[in-house]
Amino acid sequence: MIYSIEPNQDYRDQSLRPNTELSSAELKADATQHYDECYRDYLFAWCNSDNLALHYGYWDETSPYQQHQALLNKNQVLYEKAGIQAGDKVLDAGCGIGGSSIWMGKQQGNRVTGITISAKQAEYARQHAQRHGVADLVNFEVCDFCKTPFADASFDVVWALESSCHALNKGDFLREAFRVLKPGGRLVVCDGFLLQRQFNEQQWQAVVTCLNGWAVPNLCARDEFTQLLQQQGFSNIHCHDITAQTLPSADYMYKVAKRLQPVQKISQWLGLRTKAQTANYLVGLAQHQLFTEKLTEYLIFTAVKSA
Repeated sequence: MIYSIEPNQDYRDQSLRPNTELSSAELKADATQHYDECYRDYLFAWCNSDNLALHYGYWDETSPYQQHQALLNKNQVLYEKAGIQAGDKVLDAGCGIGGSSIWMGKQQGNRVTGITISAKQAEYARQHAQRHGVADLVNFEVCDFCKTPFADASFDVVWALESSCHALNKGDFLREAFRVLKPGGRLVVCDGFLLQRQFNEQQWQAVVTCLNGWAVPNLCARDEFTQLLQQQGFSNIHCHDITAQTLPSADYMYKVAKRLQPVQKISQWLGLRTKAQTANYLVGLAQHQLFTEKLTEYLIFTAVKSA
């Protein structure tokens, strides 16, 4: 049997649901539950209190086999690709627990507003900002990045690191990003993108496991995302393929998941793992297949709101 993913559908359960009216509130609640329940899992198995990164790392010749440095490298790469300057005001759209916002404030001196749909994440981020000494530069608010409370032309940069994937319709996010950017402002988006739309049974199970485990409704393809950017009025659109620099992160995640498999099984059997935590664990195994079988690629998009 061949399975297909179409834009703007939610595929997180085990079957296709075309022509289904989806509740945006339910989608947001699912993502919020994922991040709230998996917070300590991320800190234990993936990131640390310095990088606070809920994303893949960027591995290059300067950081071989150094996971935590690779996670910090990703911030530097996006910062440079977007041409961000110290005086730029940045919106971190989907800020997680504040890693990138705090890095920009601490390392570059930017004023950053981080937004998340999780009140717990926002509070964790505030605590981390205080601990890192940048509470006067970065602040965190609870809101939907597809519908923010900010005035038109409020920011020089909109930054979305592995967050735009959570939008059911990626165009809704890009429309809001365009609105809140100043003329001449820049958008930087870093995420995974599909290389194909049709999958066999084995591939489909890996795709759905990843969508379920990370509370992502669907993934875009490179050409589709480029078209969405153009439709919203962005110009100077560039796509940077960093799949090769991301693969070591995918390998690292897979090895960590394999190493923790006995702990996961025992904890699950004892009822110590929530459904969201177990689903998150399973992604560690499944995401590796998406990369090794070239079902997905990992890209950075940059674009400008014309003056």
